[in-house]
Amino acid sequence: MSNVLLGVLSFPVVLLLIFVRVPIGLAMLIVGVVGSWMITGSINPVMAQFKSLTYSTFASYSLSVVPLFLLMGQFATLGGMSSALFNAAAAWLGHRKGGVAMAAIGACAGFGAICGSSLATAATMGQVALPEMKKFGYSGALATGTLAAGGTLGILIPPSIILVIFAILTEQNIAKLFVAAFIPGLLAAVGYLIAIAVYVRLNPKAAGTRDRLPYRKRFAALLDVWPVLLIFVLVIGGIYTGFFTPTEAAAIGAAGTGLTALLNRSMSRKNFIESILATANSTAMIFLIVLGAAALNGFLALSQLPQIAAQWVGEQGFQPWLVLTVILLLYLVLGCVMDSLSMILLTVPIVFPMLSGLDFGLGPDEFAIWLGILILIVVEVGLITPPVGMNLFVISSMSRETSLAQTYRGIVPFLVSDIVRTIILAAFPVITLILVRLLY
Repeated sequence: MSNVLLGVLSFPVVLLLIFVRVPIGLAMLIVGVVGSWMITGSINPVMAQFKSLTYSTFASYSLSVVPLFLLMGQFATLGGMSSALFNAAAAWLGHRKGGVAMAAIGACAGFGAICGSSLATAATMGQVALPEMKKFGYSGALATGTLAAGGTLGILIPPSIILVIFAILTEQNIAKLFVAAFIPGLLAAVGYLIAIAVYVRLNPKAAGTRDRLPYRKRFAALLDVWPVLLIFVLVIGGIYTGFFTPTEAAAIGAAGTGLTALLNRSMSRKNFIESILATANSTAMIFLIVLGAAALNGFLALSQLPQIAAQWVGEQGFQPWLVLTVILLLYLVLGCVMDSLSMILLTVPIVFPMLSGLDFGLGPDEFAIWLGILILIVVEVGLITPPVGMNLFVISSMSRETSLAQTYRGIVPFLVSDIVRTIILAAFPVITLILVRLLY
C-alpha cells in the first residue's frame, strides 16, 4: 500500500472512530501515530518524535490566548452580562413584531464579542431569552431556531478561538483575522434580523409583541451594558490598534469580566472555582484535539498527501472558484458530524496548500485571511445544520416542549441567510478585506 493511499484512507478511519464514540482528539492521535508507524516501519522514531511534538505544540505562545478567552467567557456569564444585553436589546426592539427574537440576536452578538464560543453563547442566551419568548407567545420553532443561529455569532464575531487556531495553522496574524471577521460578523447579525422579520410576516402567529417602553427606561437599560462596551473596546480596540497583542488583550478581558462579576456580587468563591475548573476542562479538551491533529498532520506530511493533492489540483486546470465551492460544500457536510475545531484542524493542512496554489487575484496574506473567514462562516453554518448541528441540540435540550423537528424547521430561514451571506463574501473579497487594508 502506497504512502499516499494510507494518507487518503486516514480520513474515513478517523470518521469511523468518531462514529463509534471515540473522542475526536484521541481518534486523530491514534490514526496519526499508527499511520506514521506504518510508513516508517518502526515505532521508536515515532514515539521519539511524539515526545518532542507534545512539547513544541503546547509551548506555543499563541495558544495561551485560548484559556484566557475561555475564562473571559466564563466570567462574562457570571457577571450577568447576558441578561443586561438582552434586556437592553428587548427594551428597544421588543415592541416590534418578532422584536424579542431580534433582541436575542442582538444580545448574542454582544455576548459573542466577549465570549468567543458558539456553544457557550447559545447556552447562556438560551437561559435568558427562551423564557421571555415563551412568555410573549413565540412559537417553539422560531424561539429555538433564533437562539441556535444566534449562538453561532459567538465564534464569528471576534474574539474567536477558531480564528486563533486557523492563524496558528496557516502562520497568519491573529489581529488581522480578527479585523477581517468584524464586518462579516455584523452582516451575519443583520442577516438574521432580516430572516426573523420575513419569518414573522409569513407566519404572523409565530410571534407576539411586548409593550412599548418609554425612552427613559430604554436609555436606562442601555446604561446597564456599559461594562460590555468597555471590555469590548479595550479588548478588540486594543488588538485592532496594535496597542495589545491578542494574548494581552485576552488577559485584560478576563480580568475585566472577572472584576465586573465581582462588582455585581455574582462572583462567590464557589463560582470562581467552578469557572476556573470549567476553563481548565475546556482548555484540556481543545488541547487534546490540537495534539491529535498535530500527530495526524505529521503523518500526512510523511505520506506526502498535502503536496501531491495540491499538485494534482493545479495540474488538472480546474477553475479556482469551482474548487473553492466544492471545498466549502465539503465543510457543510462535515459540519453534520464533526465540531468546528476538529474540522479546522483536520482539513486546513490539506485544503490550505491546495487552494493557495490557485489564482484568486489576491496576494498570499490577503488570500489566507479571506479564506479563513470563509471557512469560519461555513464551519459556523455546520453548527446549525441538521441532523447533528451542535447548537440545535443545546437549545433543544433547554426547551423540552419543542421537538427537535420543530427546531429543524425553525432554523431554515437562518440557513438561507447564511448561504446568501457566504455567496456574497465569496464573490466580493473586498468586503472581508477592507478593514484590514485600511488599518494595516
